[in-house]
Amino acid sequence: MSSKSAASAGPVIFILAAGEGTRMQSQLPKVLHKVLGRTLIEHVIDATNELNPSQLVIVVGAHREMVEEVVNKVSPNAKIVVQEKRGGTGHAVRIALENVKVSAEVPILVLAGDIPLITSTTLLSLLDTHVAEQNSATVLTAEIDDPEGYGRIVRDGSDGILRIVEDRDATEIEREITEINSSVYVFNSHDLVDSLSKINNKNAQGEEYLTDAIGVLQSTGKRVEPVIVEDFIEILGVNDRFQLSECTALLRDRINLHWMKSGVTMIDPTTVWIDPTVSLSQDVIIYPEVALAGSTSIESGVVIGARTTLINCEVKSGAHIRDSYCDGAQIGADATVGPFSYLRPGTVLEKGVKVGAYVEVKGSQIGAGSKVPHLSYIGDATIGVGTNIGAATVTVNYDGVEKHHTVIGDHVRIGSDTMLVAPLSIGDGAYTAAGSVITEDVPAGSMGVGRARQRNILGWVLRKRSGSDSALAADAAEKKAK
Repeated sequence: MSSKSAASAGPVIFILAAGEGTRMQSQLPKVLHKVLGRTLIEHVIDATNELNPSQLVIVVGAHREMVEEVVNKVSPNAKIVVQEKRGGTGHAVRIALENVKVSAEVPILVLAGDIPLITSTTLLSLLDTHVAEQNSATVLTAEIDDPEGYGRIVRDGSDGILRIVEDRDATEIEREITEINSSVYVFNSHDLVDSLSKINNKNAQGEEYLTDAIGVLQSTGKRVEPVIVEDFIEILGVNDRFQLSECTALLRDRINLHWMKSGVTMIDPTTVWIDPTVSLSQDVIIYPEVALAGSTSIESGVVIGARTTLINCEVKSGAHIRDSYCDGAQIGADATVGPFSYLRPGTVLEKGVKVGAYVEVKGSQIGAGSKVPHLSYIGDATIGVGTNIGAATVTVNYDGVEKHHTVIGDHVRIGSDTMLVAPLSIGDGAYTAAGSVITEDVPAGSMGVGRARQRNILGWVLRKRSGSDSALAADAAEKKAK
């Protein structure tokens, strides 16, 4: 059977997410910790989506309201069932079965909610094997050098699975086995129901192990087949913060390799962090220490300089961004941003815009070819095309109660250190004098001046700062002038 046919069969999927995650040392449920922008359980749900499940069941326990909130957002059709007391994986699956109606012909896929690197390709292959071989159960396994802590796969004489033994319950001989259980299974529904009725909690943990169902099936002559995963990292679980960081780094490497094979250049991929929800085009160049997150999309020819973070941004072709933090911004073609720019949500930069050093832009649209070169704050503003904003310009948009809008027209020249007190409109082609505080509209083609006339108080330093370095320098200058 092909992958497509396995997917069209619509398996029932159980995701077990009731673990307390005590080793995480966190108030947050384990499955809600994030790996590159997504919670652990979101990664697992995403991997199951391509299987076209007929039913998706999430078994929750500790902090279930928090888990339910996330699940309902990403998979609103999923059914949530609650494991009130810790009773083991077998008990969790039993509860799931009690809350769904399952056809005898439909396979049941069971997997943990804390394996963020599992792929849909592997799950489809597992389902295909299960159906094609007409197994009662099919188990995803892996061969590793150090199996400590994992359940061991004990094979029978015909290369099937005799039983799965947990590490704490294994004998010394069984601990030498290097094939491990991944906690990913496919069962025939009727075989699963029957085998669960015959397991108990007589083990080191005092819990019902789902793995014991495998031994029950084998003892009754049912076929249980292992499928060894091609890449061991897919079945890595997260039980503590170190394993969380390991999975994050491994997913980073997987994502970066994908994009480099697709035509993206990364100067140092070990320092580039890209969420799986990000979209990149060919001939993007990414320098070290870059984070791309959320729904960010980047078109061809863009250069992302070092120490840049982009969150939910849209970047058009040919733009250059360096040493900057951008969140919720649209950056137009051939625009330049940075160094040390801060673009906040609602920022729209049109083609060829320049936003330079130490500039913050929020909720503003800047027209094509306009420049805000340095040391400015642009908030709640609309700026036309070809306009130049002088250094240290501030749109004074907040009166302590409300935000107000500033409109600056086309080909305007705002002098350095201008305060634009909103609400305000600067007409096309207008100028403002450097150092002005502009509180009234400036008509098109006019010069707005909002500053006091300069007055020089002669001899003030010699009288008021006598003996200072400034006074000595002034005295010397006067004597030289004479």
